[in-house]
Amino acid sequence: MSDRDGDGKPLAQASGALAELSDDILVERARRKDEAAFEELVGRYEEKLYRLAMRFVRNETDAQEILQEAFLSAWRNLPTFEGRAQFGSWMYRVTANAALMLLRGRNRHPEVGVDDVEPHALEDAVAESGQTARGNSDWAGRADEQLHSQQLRQHIQASVDRLPDGLRTVFLLRDVEELSTEDTAELLGLSVPAVKTRLHRARLILREAIGRHFA
Repeated sequence: MSDRDGDGKPLAQASGALAELSDDILVERARRKDEAAFEELVGRYEEKLYRLAMRFVRNETDAQEILQEAFLSAWRNLPTFEGRAQFGSWMYRVTANAALMLLRGRNRHPEVGVDDVEPHALEDAVAESGQTARGNSDWAGRADEQLHSQQLRQHIQASVDRLPDGLRTVFLLRDVEELSTEDTAELLGLSVPAVKTRLHRARLILREAIGRHFA
């Protein structure tokens, strides 16, 4: 195997030079089947995308399989990447799709862990469920104090596990990964209103579950 890249530069020197290039330039080189450029892109996003895959499957072996499929799909489909979104955002969508395909192929659902949900999302749900169920801000305050109890979190987890795939995926991307509504819509190929509707329905189910727990 040659110790020089396609431009005749030593590989170590070429690798260092690639690290200084922007994603856009690396994507253009990868489009021309420059494997080194693509490997540099993979290295920049691999850890972040691995965390995303783990959000869906919560299993290291499955997460690695998702990543392999995502990067293979990205390599094959680079000619269709129009550059309207950032490469990292595009890879998020590719990885999310790879995760969903794996889960559907095994008749499984995204495994959203409540412990991964940002605290403010649950706190808002607790507050809203208190106002809805009792109309009493003091009750909502007491519920908020118990938010971290194991029993309540298990109850919330069971409710999240019962969410339909479409709602659970939007909930995962918005309230776990904390992506914007626009980014979530782009990743899932949905309209912004559709994402808002699905997120509202998911949060409503969560609020109702919390309300039943304290009823």
